[in-house]
Amino acid sequence: KRKLIAAVVGTLVAPLLTVVLPSGTASAHGWINSPASRQEQCRSGAVSCGEIKYEPQSVEGPKGLRNCHGNVGRFSELNNDGKGWRVQNVGRTTTFRWQLTARHRTSTWEYYVGGSRVANFNDGGAIPGSTVSHTVNLPAGRQKLLAIWNIADTANAFYVCVDLNVS
Repeated sequence: KRKLIAAVVGTLVAPLLTVVLPSGTASAHGWINSPASRQEQCRSGAVSCGEIKYEPQSVEGPKGLRNCHGNVGRFSELNNDGKGWRVQNVGRTTTFRWQLTARHRTSTWEYYVGGSRVANFNDGGAIPGSTVSHTVNLPAGRQKLLAIWNIADTANAFYVCVDLNVS
């Protein structure tokens, strides 16, 4: 009889706990906050955006993509070059600062301009801190930079685009 009561109580309490207890950070990872990426502009309200304003860290997709939204349909507005993204004025040598809300073993960080890789940083499987910075040499002019954080122990990566005026 005790086993039956325990089973009934467990069945009733388990769903309640999943609603009441805070969720983990499974959907939280990282984005570039300086210079302000498209995700950062959404998060801060500088540009009017949909769901991405609540989850700038969640643009995760399979490795090897070359788009701003990581093939996540609900974040597709990040690919809209006509949305009114604020262009960040930077120098030819610029430091990009990632804000990480969940740290993963990292294989590489890649930076692309116009489809060409302009920088690659190999972390060899290390776990980064809560922020990571990379200094990258950029070509002059109006550029859309794609930054990719490749995770070492999954098939996924995180994608970020930054609109730049490089002088």
